[in-house]
Amino acid sequence: MSHVGAPRGRTCSRTLRSVALVTTGVLALPGLSACSSDQDGGDASAAPDIAPAARDVVSQGGTLRWAVDSVPATLNVFQADASSATSRIAGAVLPSLFTLDKRGRPQHNKDYLESAKVVEREPKQVVLYKLNQQAVWSDGREIGAADFAAQWRALRGKDSAYWTARNAGYERIEKIERGASNLEVRVTYAKPYADWKSLFTPLYPKDITGKPNSFNDKARSALKTTAGPFKVKSVDRKDKKVTLVRNPRWWGDPAKLDAIVLSAVPRNKRASALADGKIDLAELDTKGAERVSLALADTGTEGQALNHGPGAEITPASALRSWALAHGSDDEKAEEARIAREQTAAAIKRYAREQKALRRYELRKSLEPAYTQLAMNGESGPLADERVRRAIARAIDRQELADLVLKPLGLPARPLGSHLALLGQEAYADSSDALGEQDTKEALALLADAGWTPGGALKKAGVKAGSEGKKKKAADADKEDGGDEGNEDGGNSDEKRSGTEGSAPGERQARPGPVEERPSERRAPGRGTAEEERAGEGRRERAEADGREQEARRPAERADKAQARQQRPAEREPERKPGTGKKPVEQSAADEAATDEGTYIVGQDGKPGEARRDGKPGEERQDGRPPAVAHQDDRPGRALPYSPFAPEFSPGRATDTHFQEAPLQGRSMLRRGAFFEDSGSRQQPARAAQEPQDKKQSGVTGAYAPRGTAAPAPVGGPLGKNGKRLTLRFVLPKGEGSESLRAVGERIARMLDRIGIGTEITKVDDASYFKDHIASGVYDLALYSWPATAYPATDGRPIFAKPVPASDGSLLVEQNYTRVGTNHIDQLFDQAVAELDEKAARDLVRRADARIWAAAGSLPLYQRPELVAAKPGLVNAGAFGLSTPRYQDIGFQKAGSAGPDGKKK
Repeated sequence: MSHVGAPRGRTCSRTLRSVALVTTGVLALPGLSACSSDQDGGDASAAPDIAPAARDVVSQGGTLRWAVDSVPATLNVFQADASSATSRIAGAVLPSLFTLDKRGRPQHNKDYLESAKVVEREPKQVVLYKLNQQAVWSDGREIGAADFAAQWRALRGKDSAYWTARNAGYERIEKIERGASNLEVRVTYAKPYADWKSLFTPLYPKDITGKPNSFNDKARSALKTTAGPFKVKSVDRKDKKVTLVRNPRWWGDPAKLDAIVLSAVPRNKRASALADGKIDLAELDTKGAERVSLALADTGTEGQALNHGPGAEITPASALRSWALAHGSDDEKAEEARIAREQTAAAIKRYAREQKALRRYELRKSLEPAYTQLAMNGESGPLADERVRRAIARAIDRQELADLVLKPLGLPARPLGSHLALLGQEAYADSSDALGEQDTKEALALLADAGWTPGGALKKAGVKAGSEGKKKKAADADKEDGGDEGNEDGGNSDEKRSGTEGSAPGERQARPGPVEERPSERRAPGRGTAEEERAGEGRRERAEADGREQEARRPAERADKAQARQQRPAEREPERKPGTGKKPVEQSAADEAATDEGTYIVGQDGKPGEARRDGKPGEERQDGRPPAVAHQDDRPGRALPYSPFAPEFSPGRATDTHFQEAPLQGRSMLRRGAFFEDSGSRQQPARAAQEPQDKKQSGVTGAYAPRGTAAPAPVGGPLGKNGKRLTLRFVLPKGEGSESLRAVGERIARMLDRIGIGTEITKVDDASYFKDHIASGVYDLALYSWPATAYPATDGRPIFAKPVPASDGSLLVEQNYTRVGTNHIDQLFDQAVAELDEKAARDLVRRADARIWAAAGSLPLYQRPELVAAKPGLVNAGAFGLSTPRYQDIGFQKAGSAGPDGKKK
């Protein structure tokens, strides 16, 4: 999915860090790296995987074909439509005064600077740059103060003729002047600026930044003047390629490669492009990485049929049916079946050929310097109450979600404890204690304090309890007038009492005086008088009508679903309609996945709380289909996490055969586990697939739950207030490659359902997900990611700044799409960005993060995985971590030299 800009504020961050609607791995950000050597930052969460090699073992020459998401619309990183490809090109061809080491710490780049430091603090901050005397532009001119000054004037925000997307830091500069010589540049700041090292990287020549027309147009399609190890040879938008070649005027270590060709290849087509030999290096989505991992696991199995791919789900029974149709007497159906068989055979053959070719590549994996968060829109509705936001945060098991995504990949699964830094960075500190750990009781207490209680969906504001005599009259009135809603003390008082009990589902509690039965305690026919049954029915009808009035924009079946939850509290997951693959929720047919003939699959739930239609868990159905299965207990330790590398275990996907009839899938999972996990854990998926179903003790997301497994019951039933149920809009992307994100979203919905919070999951196109929903505020809950930064005081402020009213009454949110902020948070950011003592500045950033946790506008979940396929022998490239790539060191290893694993190539 391509990057979508924000409506206001800076739309890009440092270098490869653009605004992240990260659903399908849009950013080409490499994984986190390095170990911590001091008390700051904690331990790193994952090492880089770039096949490091010394320059003397890298051969001279060759061309690297590197996949990117798209040909950049501009080569100017300071424009709104710049992309990660723009930043990659700039890093290879333009000066970067400061680069980042393995822990994301800025280090002055010796290719351009001899030194750079603060030389004065009073009365004003002054930074002195001493330039490398060999540093020149490709036209032979020295890099100097004129280039610094031109870029400052373009980006300081005072001249609207420059079309800039960001100017953070440049607006604080008062003047730029030449120092004692042409090799010195003095920058004087009007206001202190702690993140001064973030500026002038990249540095453009003055012929680009000196005039608005040049800045706006000249650098969009070409960069004639450069100063890096490579230069831009061509930008071919027709063939979707950008070619960089070695810069002959480069004064530093010469580039090992002759050329780097950046080819635009969609992520869902990169596995095929690798197999066809069209690219050498590519970041993959989960499906593409799965294919590479399976190809490597299949090494040594030549001549054997693959147990994955297009033919993996074909069983003897389905093959026999297909053959019978193709040779049947119905000519039309026979022709269709023959065509389908030919297409399947061709797909199997093509897949087998590509899998064999993919064995030539390596899979390099780490964690991206980006984290996925649950965003809670606090602008209006229930989430405007911070108690509700905190309750949601306290109800979510972040460790379970991290395990869900990262453990199957063999990556460290640790929930993130900071909004502003990642594990391994100096500014990192786990500040989640400011909110509190996962605690269901505390979550319910917060919700109760906010007025959201069990039975609140049936209570009407202003309704009084009334006497038993009035209740008797109300029942009589129901018979006469069909349940007039004007009866103040009739059905509504009963409704108020019907949902207020906090007992466990299925239990009854003694209550003083005559007791009206709750929907979950309805008498069987013949147990009560006809008058009582008619009165109760009238009250239930009024409750449904009231619910429709209160929730005019909600589906008309909302009240029925709430009653169904109370009637069958143990059956929390909806049954799919036989043969249709549709769930009883308000989603378009295009969003629904195929179902297994009505058999419930763990993780493929629709709207939680829907009553089953075909039978109770463990009971054989009348139509001969497999028995209904209740929700598997998915507490940590009770089930294996969802693997984005296991389509058979993926939510939203089902097979058309019983799990016991699919041994190929079991063997497929065995190979997945063998590649990604250690010897102790790799056998779990295979055992889960191969064990008889009646012997399984726990389910796996996507697998069949054991027959008769009881569903976890909601705590006290659905929550509501003043006759309105607590239901939140949960927006998720539906595009290919975002399966893992949807799995996380569905798991969160189940966690919230356990405490009585309903969710309406809406799956939208990737292209509109960010622009039309996140940035526009049309959501209650959403999942998206922010990239890490070496400068959190600068880059974090627009993300968490308190929104301010605009003149037209709207909110100016900058990049704070949760619309949650406080003056205190803004003050801490302002103090941090002006604090020149690095340790004191980090402390202020950590304090700001603690306040962000307390405000509960967003909940950091986990770092995103990064998976990169690389041609064997390609060194110093892959998952770079927080460090800046050294493009001049990337190349192919000399034949016969030992690689990083000690083996000769």
